[in-house]
Amino acid sequence: MCDDSAVRGAPDTEPEHSRAAGGDRAVLHELGVCLTGAVAGLGAYGGGVYLLDAAGEALELAVYTGLPPQFAGPWRRIRLDAPVGVAEAVRERKLVWVDGAQEMALRYPRTALIMPYPLAFACRPLLVGREVHGGLFVNWAGSRERRLSAAERERLLAAASALARVAAHAGAAGAPVRPSAGPLVLPGTAPPAGPLPEGSALARLPEGVCALDADGRITLATPAAAALLGLPAAELVGRVVWRALPWLDHPVYEEWYRAAAMSRQPAAFTVLRPPDRWLRFQLYPDASGITARVTETGPEPRPPEPRPPQPFEQLRPRAPDRLAGVYHVLHLVGALADATGVRDVVRLVAEEMLPVFGAARAVLLALEGDGRLRVVGAHGYPPGALDRIDRPAADAETPGTRALATGTPLFLETRRDIARRYPRHAALAPGAAWAVLPLLTPDREVGACVLSYDRPRRFAPEERATLTALAGLIAQALARARRYDTASGLARDLQDALLPRRLPRIHGLETAVRYLPAAEGMTVCGDFYDLITLGHHRAAAVIGDIQGHNGPAAALMGQIRTAVRAHAAGGADPRRVLGLTNRLLTALDTELLASAVFLRLDPRRHRLVLARAGHPHPLLRHPDGRVEALDAPGGLLLGIDPAAAYPHLRLCLPEGAVLALYTDGLTDVPGSDPERVLSGLAGRLAAAGRPGTPLDEVAETLLQGHRQGADDTTLLLLRATGVPSGPPQRA
Repeated sequence: MCDDSAVRGAPDTEPEHSRAAGGDRAVLHELGVCLTGAVAGLGAYGGGVYLLDAAGEALELAVYTGLPPQFAGPWRRIRLDAPVGVAEAVRERKLVWVDGAQEMALRYPRTALIMPYPLAFACRPLLVGREVHGGLFVNWAGSRERRLSAAERERLLAAASALARVAAHAGAAGAPVRPSAGPLVLPGTAPPAGPLPEGSALARLPEGVCALDADGRITLATPAAAALLGLPAAELVGRVVWRALPWLDHPVYEEWYRAAAMSRQPAAFTVLRPPDRWLRFQLYPDASGITARVTETGPEPRPPEPRPPQPFEQLRPRAPDRLAGVYHVLHLVGALADATGVRDVVRLVAEEMLPVFGAARAVLLALEGDGRLRVVGAHGYPPGALDRIDRPAADAETPGTRALATGTPLFLETRRDIARRYPRHAALAPGAAWAVLPLLTPDREVGACVLSYDRPRRFAPEERATLTALAGLIAQALARARRYDTASGLARDLQDALLPRRLPRIHGLETAVRYLPAAEGMTVCGDFYDLITLGHHRAAAVIGDIQGHNGPAAALMGQIRTAVRAHAAGGADPRRVLGLTNRLLTALDTELLASAVFLRLDPRRHRLVLARAGHPHPLLRHPDGRVEALDAPGGLLLGIDPAAAYPHLRLCLPEGAVLALYTDGLTDVPGSDPERVLSGLAGRLAAAGRPGTPLDEVAETLLQGHRQGADDTTLLLLRATGVPSGPPQRA
């Protein structure tokens, strides 16, 4: 057990890190004792304990130590199925070990994007027998050995077992511990805040020195530091530095502090203290906090004279650059999750990734079944520029094959590096620096992404980690996109097989058809249409819409079209054709329904018989320009009631009249009133459907300005022209 001085809640000024209460607090004290012992014994600098929530679906952060309070924000609650190290350890009942930023970027790209720092971590499930209670994680600086020793593994197992017994005991006593509103934060070993003792050696230093604890709170400030910062030491000590000094209250400077605290590596930045004093902060972190050395750098330097670019001119991306790009990176992450085709992925890399990382060109290569890398997308290269390096032999040594074979990104920082390693590629492709990223998912090799820069570039560790993390997300998006493109290709082939290639020529009848797939998520359309020659100058036409855009809908479309053709060819009238087709659908016991309009017409005698099953009313443009929606009585959707009746309507179709059959994708436009859309459609048909105007032009006019929505759109136009002399012809 430990007393109240061993653990604490969040500082009084930051109440969002609230304290647990009652018995939970006592158990958390015990967890804290075990955790601090494990962290110290392993030579780590931080760690935490997660407990399984009551539903067993998520992990809640109960207690942590050695990490900035900002750490808890994104990680307070983690779903058990999340791609996060501690969740994987609990989910799969195993040790998870990540030896640095690069491996974290490969295995947990989203984690690496939030924490692009050189650090290592290990996670263990809290197990008692087969029952899991939560998880333990421990962090080390990225400079440690890359392998866990046997002794470290034993210590981790012992710590996880001890923590599990504490949690299990609380549960057995009928009071399972749960963080009430936030985790407990264990204190570091920083000295308590207070004034600098008289005669202290630090007071005699000419430069300023401040000590900060894990919260960013000032625990010590020398007289020189106070003078440079512009506040008495008594007003600085005990306050969070970016709150005590408004000119330091900017995410850029807090990011430098967080990077030093998380990585345990020195960092430095320069800031203007208003109105005109420039101060240099050098941060030196350890387990107890951060020591900041503050010096004056003099007035702001004048801009340098223009000069030719020098190698490694950008030695390290500045924090403002990193923060300015966070929005674009997060937007890219979200957009990649929604990308459908390969073209979408290439566009996102070009528009969102290249500007943030300063690259000029990008190439996406996909691994084919024969082991070759094929260029599936590129940006910034002239046409044909990459043809000579496309699909190299499977055993060829290229930047892409090398990165994919090793699973390790390849960073070539100068033109000399490129020419030395890959002289043939250097001669064929421009660039003064390349980042070659393997595209890997947990279960497969996907390809490679090559970023090309116009100037030499030093790839700092943070940038390498972020690029590697993004490569993991690009790999997942590219794998999905290729599957989508393959499925879409099959869908288009199926579409071509299900719908007529062309409409037959019917004596006395002019026709035109247009099909527009849905704006999003196109697989197989639900719309169908057909024009059937019946002989003796007669014809039949059908248009319909099936629920769904998937395989079953496609199969049903084929069955309906076949049934309609068979019944029409057998001489059935429209009401019987729809009735028999309806019985077929109900007999198939499918959950899908269909709407349809079927008509039989005789252009020579200007006769038309029409039946409707839950489908939009056709529009008829009379030769005088008047347009009406045909008030056909209609019946139920096909597939609901096997006994449903479909009465038909007999009409005269005079020469020059235009009949417009359509699906509801034409009128049900998101954000629009269907009645107004239908009225506008009728008005355009009245104006455009004049005798002599080709129906193809009429169709284009009717679809002009149409916004595709979530459904397909089909338009079938028929015009009676009279019967010319000569035998019937087919296309």
